Amino acid sequence: MLAAGVNGALRRVPAWVAYLLGVLPLAWIVWLVLSGGIGVDPVKGIEHRLGKVALWFLVGGLAITPLRRIAGVNLIRYRRAVGLLGFAYLALHLLAWVVLDMGMLWAQAAADLLKRPYLLLGITGFVLLVPLALTSNNASVRRLGRNWRRLHWLVYPAVMLGVVHYLMQMKVISTEGWVWAAALFMLLALRFWGRLGILRGNAG
Repeated sequence: MLAAGVNGALRRVPAWVAYLLGVLPLAWIVWLVLSGGIGVDPVKGIEHRLGKVALWFLVGGLAITPLRRIAGVNLIRYRRAVGLLGFAYLALHLLAWVVLDMGMLWAQAAADLLKRPYLLLGITGFVLLVPLALTSNNASVRRLGRNWRRLHWLVYPAVMLGVVHYLMQMKVISTEGWVWAAALFMLLALRFWGRLGILRGNAG
């Protein structure tokens, strides 16, 4: 009953509202920068917050299908917006590192990649998400057909790399870090368990 009520209310909420709400974390980060509340190291503060917001959206996107299957709450119509917002914040996170942290000094950036391997993991995750973002439109879905779903399975290794990137940059993994790892593990287990159940059903 509760899920039916939630779904009924959501039918009246257009998908563009998700994009509008998705801008709010960016507005908050801008406010922190302008008000001096971003921290003692503004560049690191900007990078950290953009990266964390990207994880919110990307992990949240993975939760949409299990949420529908387990709780009956249907957020599928917002999944594209959630995924694209996660990609946008990840792009801003990378841009902040390139422009604000490295000052667009490419030799320094390359040296930083060698010194801190978790940066390479994060960039690899971003690269995996690029084709997903480029094909997140109705025309690509029609053109690619069943291959569209196969391509979009790249989101799983991409998000895994993002979480590992987040954990590795900590000198000591915090409670929050372990929560991220546990949430990702649970979502992957639910997704692949559901996938395995579908395959067994088809085989039967």
